[in-house]
Amino acid sequence: MIFRTIRGFTWMLVVSMLAACAQVMAPTGGPKDIQPPKLLEVTPDDSLLNTKVTRIDLRFDEFIVLNNAATEVTVAPILPFPPDVSAIRRTVTVKIPDSLLQPNTTYRISFGNAIQDLHENNPFTGYSYIFSTGEYFDSLSLAGYVMDAASGRKDSGALIVLYDAAKSDSAVVREKPLYARKTDNSGSFRFDGLPHRAFRVYAIRDANNNMIYDGPGEMIAFLDSTVTPSTAPARIRLNIFAEKDSGQQVAPVEESNLSRGRGGVVSTPSTETGFSYIVAADTSNLRKRAVDITRPLEINFTKPVAEFFPERLSLSYDSSGVDVEEPLTRLEDTVKNKISLSANWKENTVYTLRLLKGFARDSAGTEAMPSRYSFRTKQSDDYAKLQVLIPRRFFGRNFVLVILNGKDVVYQQPVLDSVVHLPRLNPGTYRLHVIADPNENGQWDPGNLLLHIQPEEVFAHPDAINLKAGWESMIDFKVENPENDPGLSPVTSDKLRR
Repeated sequence: MIFRTIRGFTWMLVVSMLAACAQVMAPTGGPKDIQPPKLLEVTPDDSLLNTKVTRIDLRFDEFIVLNNAATEVTVAPILPFPPDVSAIRRTVTVKIPDSLLQPNTTYRISFGNAIQDLHENNPFTGYSYIFSTGEYFDSLSLAGYVMDAASGRKDSGALIVLYDAAKSDSAVVREKPLYARKTDNSGSFRFDGLPHRAFRVYAIRDANNNMIYDGPGEMIAFLDSTVTPSTAPARIRLNIFAEKDSGQQVAPVEESNLSRGRGGVVSTPSTETGFSYIVAADTSNLRKRAVDITRPLEINFTKPVAEFFPERLSLSYDSSGVDVEEPLTRLEDTVKNKISLSANWKENTVYTLRLLKGFARDSAGTEAMPSRYSFRTKQSDDYAKLQVLIPRRFFGRNFVLVILNGKDVVYQQPVLDSVVHLPRLNPGTYRLHVIADPNENGQWDPGNLLLHIQPEEVFAHPDAINLKAGWESMIDFKVENPENDPGLSPVTSDKLRR
């Protein structure tokens, strides 16, 4: 009896153990690995002199992988061919052909974010390997900033490239530079570890990342002199611009803001051939003051206008219940398929525009359909007023004041008085700058690289101006001066012989 009891208990114990072993439990895991790989050893040693280092092995404490090594791993000065970078288990190997290394040159290999751990992709960052084929390390510096020449404001999207001073300007369009560095978010840049030699300095907007200026599709800046780095950081200014493209094609048709569906803008029905139009006027509510009296009224067509018949078009306004005809003038813009109608607009007045059948025709002879539009104009209180006080240094026809609302130019005239008064500006945010216009053509002119012509200089007011309806603002025009940045010192330069 006792034996049977013991045997039964033993079987129950075995079954319980088997059940426990069969139960599936979720792994508890551990804290997520957020630590980057740790560098344990570098072969050969970093910072060697009088050595051509053709192979570098970096050994880490864990398995690693490479990410975008072709772009993240950089060598300065730039080699004719990129180094061979590979990773096996815990080791990264860099190979450089002996024939690519120049004598008496300091080389710096930066790894960016290329090296990451295998499982969590934590990057090993901030590391550079340096060696010199000469008896010392180059330690001079060069620094500066890039300005958008057309606006007079900092530009943060440029690549700064350095070429040997013996090269001509054409080098930047056909070969890679010796050194390259991107600007930071403030438009500034700095090179360290440079040799004592003269450089040509350029800035490019490198759209295809080939470190070469590819012509008018990109932007370019250049100095009138060569630059020699120094122990004290020097700051230079580069004015970047887009060159004129003589073969540039006509821009595609752009509709006005109103024709893109703002409330109340009405278009005519499309004809079978698609010749229709939109009048840029809000007709949704005649009590709403909507039409800007400072600009022409635009009629935007879906096709270029071949013929226009002004006698089939009329404009009238309501004066104490009587319709009074208002004379119209027109300005055609067939590139943008647009006709602009100008009139002596009255404030807060209801106008009616009548377009009779066939007032316009396209090249196929298709006539525009008739239509009628009624709308109300704005009044003075709907606008903001602005007075700009101009310093005497900017007086004359060779200086042009430009006022912009976003990308729209609302005023562009030579500075002929110390006060510029604008009584009707739409509420919004505005920016101001003055163009130095030595050829007095009334506009900003870009430069030319191969002709060595710098772009015209632009002086930007530092602050945006917020204008409100019914308010008058007075602005004392000041110049945004990037040279007030800390650390500015005169540049060491050598004038080019031409």
